[in-house]
Amino acid sequence: MNSTAQTGPKIRLYELVIDNERPSSPYVWRIRYALAHKRLAFESVKVGFTDIPGVCGGRFKTVPIIEHGDAALAESWDIIDYLERSFPAQPKLFSGPAEYSMVRLVDAWWVADVMRKLFGLYALDIHDAIRPADRPYYRKTREARVGKTLEAFTAERVGRLPAVREALAPLRTRLARAPFLGGEQPNYADYIGFSALQWAASVATLPLLAHTDEALIGWMQRGFDLFGGLGRDVRMKSLVEPA
Repeated sequence: MNSTAQTGPKIRLYELVIDNERPSSPYVWRIRYALAHKRLAFESVKVGFTDIPGVCGGRFKTVPIIEHGDAALAESWDIIDYLERSFPAQPKLFSGPAEYSMVRLVDAWWVADVMRKLFGLYALDIHDAIRPADRPYYRKTREARVGKTLEAFTAERVGRLPAVREALAPLRTRLARAPFLGGEQPNYADYIGFSALQWAASVATLPLLAHTDEALIGWMQRGFDLFGGLGRDVRMKSLVEPA
């Protein structure tokens, strides 16, 4: 449980974990960063893919899920909105409606142009890293989604890597001018990016970043160091290729 000063009902966060018990979902990591930003304690409840139907009476199909008093929510943006409304005295995640709208736009771009490409690199790595009991479910649902076996889907992933790195070019442009996407301090757009990198670092057997990619490596390291090293874990895999 993380330390904080809030009072009232305890926040319970249901987190998807892999076989080594490390939280891996990029959307769960968004909430982890958000809770740390707002200095809110939470109780972690670790679940696998096949445990999710038993959470909250089966109301939700995906994590993150939070319970707080009588409230239970899934979907990361719904949770973010709830945290902002419910804890107005804690540090805000957004300076106002304009920043909120711009970060929603960043998220739409990120999911469409980056997350799908990352899945193309790591779909089989995810399968191999998750709990053994979850692997048949994951394989069946993901292979139905991509229309081929996970092995076939990721067979050409090394050849796809340059396109994935190129998709990150807008970040490099921004990070040449400031240490974070939010400027001198990180904002929720940064947390979206860091959370995807946490996901990759949980499972990756193929490094995402070239060793010469100083802008993104520096940004990633700063993000992993936030909140007393929230993102640091000996179970993480390196996302930087050897020099």
